[in-house]
Amino acid sequence: MEAVKSAMKEHYEQKVVPALREKFGYKNRHQVPWLEKIVINSALSADSEKSWIAEVEKDVGLIAAQKPIIVRARQSISNFKLRKGMPNGVKVTLRGRQMYEFWSRLVNIALPVSRDFRGLSAKFDGRGNYTLGVVDHTIFPEISIDHERKKNVGMDVTVVTSAKTDAEALEFLRLMGAPFRMK
Repeated sequence: MEAVKSAMKEHYEQKVVPALREKFGYKNRHQVPWLEKIVINSALSADSEKSWIAEVEKDVGLIAAQKPIIVRARQSISNFKLRKGMPNGVKVTLRGRQMYEFWSRLVNIALPVSRDFRGLSAKFDGRGNYTLGVVDHTIFPEISIDHERKKNVGMDVTVVTSAKTDAEALEFLRLMGAPFRMK
């Protein structure tokens, strides 16, 4: 049985691959950068209540369409009132179809509706990967803002690509719809 491709994956295959092959002169289709994974990470404070941890886990799960894991502290840090084994974050790793669906929702729906959005910074990590911070998770349409919230959930979204350089990754993500700031 053949799996149904997401619209973003088809866009990648039909438009992005030929454009990158032409711009960078790749001889082989497998040299063209691709999305390897997207990691969504949300940190929690050490004094978080169990109900808040469950709410953050539920919200990140709705956004990612996949159940996240609760990250626990590996060691105690007294300055942060953190003890070994206490929950201090929630993360989920997306691959395949869910990754492309999330990327599509992020760049086409969530980022354009965020308050005072002027584009993404074009700073990469030096190896072709990109991390962006989302201050308020209610920009995603899956999150209902009907009930009163204690506080907003911030997230880091890390996009891991197979690009060898930052220039390749910038052009790749720009073609994939990332709204980078114009200089």
